[in-house]
Amino acid sequence: INYATDKILKIIEEIINKKDLNISIIVEASSLEKKSKLRNFFEKDKKLICVAFYPDNQEILSKIAHNFLREKKIVLSQSNINLIVNRSNGDRVLLKNELQKIEFYSKKNKITTETVLKLTNLAENFSMNELVDNCLAKNLKKTVLILNENNFSNEDSVLIIRVFSNKLKKILYLSQELEKNNNLDKTISEARPPIFWKDKEITKKQVSLWKPNHIKNSIYKLNEIEFLVKKNINISLNLVTNFIYELSAIKFNN
Repeated sequence: INYATDKILKIIEEIINKKDLNISIIVEASSLEKKSKLRNFFEKDKKLICVAFYPDNQEILSKIAHNFLREKKIVLSQSNINLIVNRSNGDRVLLKNELQKIEFYSKKNKITTETVLKLTNLAENFSMNELVDNCLAKNLKKTVLILNENNFSNEDSVLIIRVFSNKLKKILYLSQELEKNNNLDKTISEARPPIFWKDKEITKKQVSLWKPNHIKNSIYKLNEIEFLVKKNINISLNLVTNFIYELSAIKFNN
């Protein structure tokens, strides 16, 4: 049971009190305060278990990757390890899947950055990145095509928002640098972390289209969408899709 609150306590109590019910129930909730009735019920009942979970951060995931690679005696640069960690979307299960791909491939082949890009390029992540890139490049037809061809779910909405957030922040930094040096090629070539060759052309287009004030406004709007999505998960994909259409079609007045 996902997104549980104290309102579900009565139902849980009824299920627990039924005899000979041979099932296991896992209840997932967001942060529960100490005074939460649901939390207290699970903590005090000896038949139940209450466990706190904390989201993995970049440092923890990086440590998991380092330990795995050390155990398998695989040598990778820190930049490639960061790339793998970033592509796991903060999920240690996905991270382990990606690391296993690296392990299998490394038994007969040399691991390069290009290899890491190909091996870790999951269809779902690729679709989301491609969607965001084309939206910010104002390729409306391609954006619509990606939306129509991919079966995104309401649960994917948060991931899409994360991709948008990261990309907008990156474009904001690059556009601010462009205003300083007035040289697009220099801005792209000196970007840190470096922009991969396959992303350079579309990134150039994005930076040339978006001014810092436009990006900031879009980030504010994205934050509002994220708030609405978390409150209305059943219509979250509609909210994100509308945002994408607006962003792809918007025309700026400099």
